Order: sequence, then structure tokens, then C-alpha cells
Amino acid sequence: MNDPTIIDEMLRATRTIAVVGMSDKSWRASHNIGRYLASQGYTVFPVNPTLSEIDGLKCYATLEAAQAVAKTESGAGIDLVDVFRASENVPPIVDDVIRLGIPYLWLQDGVIHEEAIARAREAGVKCVQDDCIFREHARFAAGGLG
Repeated sequence: MNDPTIIDEMLRATRTIAVVGMSDKSWRASHNIGRYLASQGYTVFPVNPTLSEIDGLKCYATLEAAQAVAKTESGAGIDLVDVFRASENVPPIVDDVIRLGIPYLWLQDGVIHEEAIARAREAGVKCVQDDCIFREHARFAAGGLG
């Protein structure tokens, strides 16, 4: 179960989001949610090694490359990693999140990896899994959280 207090904190504190698995296909959730987050004032870094750009946003091959640019641009780096990848791809993403010192990890609807999430939490990363950041942000923006 995801903690509503942590969801509220994530949405309030986050300024920069890496969207891992963001697609350039307009019918995919990752595309629309990445664009939505950018439209809500977040700085979005798409992470997809097969693309160079999505709707004017430069894509990064790795989370590490996105973090390096985010730190150069803002001095603070990425606040939250939003994952649109199959559950079996989560452990190496968690390794990167921990190594890069990113404070928040969000696994989208249907993305579940209890062992990796437990490891992230042990390392101090605040996590949400199997939930939609778009849905939660819309509720947050309407005053439904915290």
C-alpha cells in the first residue's frame, strides 16, 4: 500500500522528473503523462536509449546521463524517477536511483517489484509502486491530497 503522505510530499517537493521508458508514440501512457508533467511545471527528462527527442524534449540513453545534465542545469539534479518499464526491468533502475542519490521513485500502474522497492527504501529512497502519477497529481492539484 502506498502512503498518501509520501505521495503528497513527492508531488510538493519534486521539480525535476526523469521519465524512464517515455515513448514518442502519442497513444502511449508514458508519452502523455510525460507531456502532462511538463505542462504542470515539472522539468522532464525522458530516458529512452532508442530516441533522441520527444516533443522537443531531449532524450537521454541512461538515468545517469539525465542526472548529469539535470545537475548542470539546476545544480540539484533529478528529484523523482517515474518508471514506465516492465517490472523485471526495475532492479537495475533502483540500483541507479540509489547510486545517483535520487530521493523519490515512482513505479507506474502495473509496475511492481517488491524486492527492489524494499532495497530502495532501505537506502532511504521514498517509493510508490503500482500507481499512476497523473491520477495522483490530478487529485493533488484538485486539493484531494494532504
